[in-house]
Amino acid sequence: MDTLFNSPTSMAKRPCPFSSSSTTTPSSSIPSRQPNMNHQVDNLLQTFLGLTDSPSLSIDLSFERLLDSFPSDADQSLLIDRALKLGSILLEAGKRSARKRSSRHNSLTWALPPDLTIKVFSLLDMQSLSYAAATCSMFHKCAMDPLCYTNIDLTTVVPKVNNAVVSTMIQRAGKALQSLKLGIVPGPTVSPGSCQPLVYTIRNSVDVSNFSWNDKKTRQGKESSILTRSCLNPLSGDGGAAGTLLRSLHLYNIERMDNTSLCVALSACPSLLDLEIVGLHVELRQTLVSVSTNCPLVERLFFESSKTGRDESLKSTTCVDLVNNCPNLISLALRGFKLHDCKVRILVKGFRKLKYLDFSTSYSITGNFLRNLGGSTGGNLLEVLILRDCMHLKEVEVARLLTEVLAGDFKSLRYLDVSNREGLASEGDWYHRCYSSSIIPIKQVLEARSDLCLLAEFPPEGSFIDVEQMLDSDLNSEISLSSQLSSPTSDGSLFMITSESSYNSDQSGGNEESQDNHFEESSDEAYFLVV
Repeated sequence: MDTLFNSPTSMAKRPCPFSSSSTTTPSSSIPSRQPNMNHQVDNLLQTFLGLTDSPSLSIDLSFERLLDSFPSDADQSLLIDRALKLGSILLEAGKRSARKRSSRHNSLTWALPPDLTIKVFSLLDMQSLSYAAATCSMFHKCAMDPLCYTNIDLTTVVPKVNNAVVSTMIQRAGKALQSLKLGIVPGPTVSPGSCQPLVYTIRNSVDVSNFSWNDKKTRQGKESSILTRSCLNPLSGDGGAAGTLLRSLHLYNIERMDNTSLCVALSACPSLLDLEIVGLHVELRQTLVSVSTNCPLVERLFFESSKTGRDESLKSTTCVDLVNNCPNLISLALRGFKLHDCKVRILVKGFRKLKYLDFSTSYSITGNFLRNLGGSTGGNLLEVLILRDCMHLKEVEVARLLTEVLAGDFKSLRYLDVSNREGLASEGDWYHRCYSSSIIPIKQVLEARSDLCLLAEFPPEGSFIDVEQMLDSDLNSEISLSSQLSSPTSDGSLFMITSESSYNSDQSGGNEESQDNHFEESSDEAYFLVV
């Protein structure tokens, strides 16, 4: 623009200096000259933009001629800097006007009003919502509404979400946050709530023969893609505003989460109704204590151990406190823990509204807790009962359960799963696996209860393997797996995998300390056997 103002070849003369009288002009006269100046700039800009980029009238050639007219190198440098500055200003003005025009165009052509647009955006996943926010300013404004972050789902198959992403999403949601899902899920083939394990381990996620630690490791050295124990801190920040109205919290395979961090997060969620914990290295007893203390309204509790059969921390006092403090529990799933019948019976008998019960892959449960349960308070409302692959579930207890179903108990039961891939435990010795169709009245139950879905999948009769040999083979296979994966990494460290995925690796019996049919426990816990 200076090329038109400062060209020495221009016919316009330089303005004369203001006289002394002009310096005394009142400031009120300045606004009267401002519209005229703006009009001149508008005309000048219109003329400049009206120029055509042709060989006969080229801007770059004109600028070169203008530079040559200034003999001083300093004046030429000043002119170039001025041209660059004005060009940058004109470029930003053009971009800003283009955005405004696009936003105005979108607002006219987009059929939905802002409130319905926000409603549509609230149905998108977080990645799609981010893409929509980057489209235009109108979509960005709608995508920043807290209602779009009411249900945050940041679960992934591979680690690619960090604490900063979680914090940003929770802050955008504020008090509107109602559901939060974090962590690593095995894959799209496994749905939460199914009988398949959700714990993310080497054995259930990759073929060992084709395993490569360099491909599978969680981006070693790239902390930006790993959730740590502080990922839930935003729930308790700002006075716990974000966690106050949170209704659902699902956490999957966050390896660095510990009991302290989880308990702090739960303390900020007094309105929690749905809690699902899978594959976290936290203790069952401490977690249930925190739930009973901080989440009295909880209706669904799903907890799957990261180390099947290893956690036997549950105490009868914990069960009693949970029953007394969380009376609204409808769905309970404790999968992969070492549970005794006496403690399980406290839970089942205590929760008066219980409809869903899942103890899949749990140790030490023989089935004694089911006796006389179907017609009493705590079991008469039960609609779903899952005891799949419970190692110590006895054949005689399954037969007694189905007999009670035939007798008219468990009237509300609609789904029953007592399948076991190794067969059921015999009455005298759990090492001896058995299943006899003459003892377990499966056909009779299917005929009498057409409304009941019964799953009783066992190995064919006479094809049971010896459990001791099975345990030895599993131990050898785990040692072999560890030897395959115990190889030095590129930084010289040694990767070790623990045998935590097979529930057959614990050679201790179930309720072997109580061979009779009574629910016995140590003397310091006997008082809590009756709720």
